[in-house]
Amino acid sequence: MAQLRIAMAQVNPTVGDLDGNGRIVLDHARRAAEAGAHLAVFPELVVTGYPVEDLALRNSFVSASIKATHALAAALAEEGLGELPVAVGFLSRRTGVGERFGQPAGSPQNAFALLYRGRVEVTSAKHHLPNYGVFDEFRNFVPGETLPVVRLHGVDLAFAVCEDLWQGGGPVAAARAARVGALITINASPYERDKDNVRLELCQRRAREIGATVGYVNMCGGQDELIFDGDSLIVDAEGELVARAPKFEENLFVTDLALPEAGAVEGPEGPVDGVTVVRHTLSTDPVPAYAPQPPVLTPRPDPASDVGEVYRALVVGVRDYAVKNGFASAIIALSGGIDSALTATIAVDALGGDRVYGLLLPSKYSSDHSVADAEELAKRQGIRARTVEIAPVVAAFEAAVHLDGLAAENLQARVRGTLLMGLSNQEGHLVLATGNKSELAAGYSTLYGDSVGGYAPIKDCWKTLVWELARWRNAEAERAGEVPPIPENSISKPPSAELRPGQLDTDSLPDYTVLDALLDAYIGTDKGLRELTIAGYEPELVQRVIRMVDRAEYKRRQYPPGPKISSRNLSRDRRLPITNRWTPQG
Repeated sequence: MAQLRIAMAQVNPTVGDLDGNGRIVLDHARRAAEAGAHLAVFPELVVTGYPVEDLALRNSFVSASIKATHALAAALAEEGLGELPVAVGFLSRRTGVGERFGQPAGSPQNAFALLYRGRVEVTSAKHHLPNYGVFDEFRNFVPGETLPVVRLHGVDLAFAVCEDLWQGGGPVAAARAARVGALITINASPYERDKDNVRLELCQRRAREIGATVGYVNMCGGQDELIFDGDSLIVDAEGELVARAPKFEENLFVTDLALPEAGAVEGPEGPVDGVTVVRHTLSTDPVPAYAPQPPVLTPRPDPASDVGEVYRALVVGVRDYAVKNGFASAIIALSGGIDSALTATIAVDALGGDRVYGLLLPSKYSSDHSVADAEELAKRQGIRARTVEIAPVVAAFEAAVHLDGLAAENLQARVRGTLLMGLSNQEGHLVLATGNKSELAAGYSTLYGDSVGGYAPIKDCWKTLVWELARWRNAEAERAGEVPPIPENSISKPPSAELRPGQLDTDSLPDYTVLDALLDAYIGTDKGLRELTIAGYEPELVQRVIRMVDRAEYKRRQYPPGPKISSRNLSRDRRLPITNRWTPQG
């Protein structure tokens, strides 16, 4: 067996920041070299950030990515790091083949590059292009047709990109036929609940299938609605977990491996399942024997209680959206209710209390306890709060045009939204919308009112999860000997929009425990009227909820982005026409 020390850099790039992302690679490559690594591996499209979406269709951006990758190779050598092979993901283009009908113009590719001795030594491109859920890669890329196998210090290493590991055949079959010592995959795999064990099981299955060690390096950080959680890992050829990185944080993950030495070049004469093995040699002699370091095995929380993990994902989403888009502060309407309380708490954990501004906007229908709860929340968390009575503003509108009923209720929400956006324009704050997934699904929100904002931290959280997250955060504070950030009354009182006397959410919506389960079945798994009725829901309730969801599509289309934490959110995962006369009721 030959020894090899691999450094996997779990980093947080920003889409389009080619210079900044290059500096991230340089910094972590330097640290990898200082740790004695023989190979440094970075995530999918680390040079450009991920996902690049339709930036891939701009020839100027593809050219800039290629140029930046070559410049990065030269910079590594200039920094004295040229002898360390560095694997990166970058945006490239297919050459030597003309345009093909039905494929993206310019032939962009989601590519892999191995940088060595000041040059781009090896390149290949992602073969399997996902086109489900949040992914649109058939729209943006053309597939690659090769699997690079690199001999490094006497070990044959294959390199693949993300989906190439998730799909059977293709690069996986080619790696098995090439009899490699390890398959290293570079990834940008978004977070969702319960996904980390799926990744581990996938790597274990592929390792046993190929008969080789599998290394999996993943991106971390937030990019618009996607959260990348890291969770990089290595399993051996028998599928045993060797090492695992922490989640939701940048980490240079260094692991010593004992891998089989490469023999004479063997393997397929031609393509295997549409993929051709292309061999490269960097070095043939194994490294001298050395004492390996103990592997890092970051423990995982109980998968039955992952609420804290969801909370961390939401904090990462808010932090990176604000920082990457140049917002120094955020502003939130504090109502005293659970949604605004949780949103504010997430913002404080992401940005700090001194960078979060609260706006109390009581109307003539606001209860005393709501105002008191909002004031107490701001006090506990150091939020910079101010109060603006909206009754005079609402009265001015009503003097200009008569409104009653629902229109009058919505006017209050729209006045609040206007004040929030006005202060955002005046003072430069990011407005955080406070709506949850249950309200957004059912259309229980006011367009241009409580839906205004630049980012929506709890957009993908059912109301029942909002309560769980609030209780978890308070419990964490108590365990640390701190004052719970959210007043208990904000958690325990019945939810209300307080737009008319005595109003409660249950006046218009079913109990949230029932509603959320029904919404999750309809939205999350596409169950129809018959299936939901067979599952035990009252037919009239099912019809009512389906009607609410389907009629509110136009509202969801105009709602701010927010972090995706579920397997199906109400944005990139679920795309329905607004004008649509078909319903599950027939």
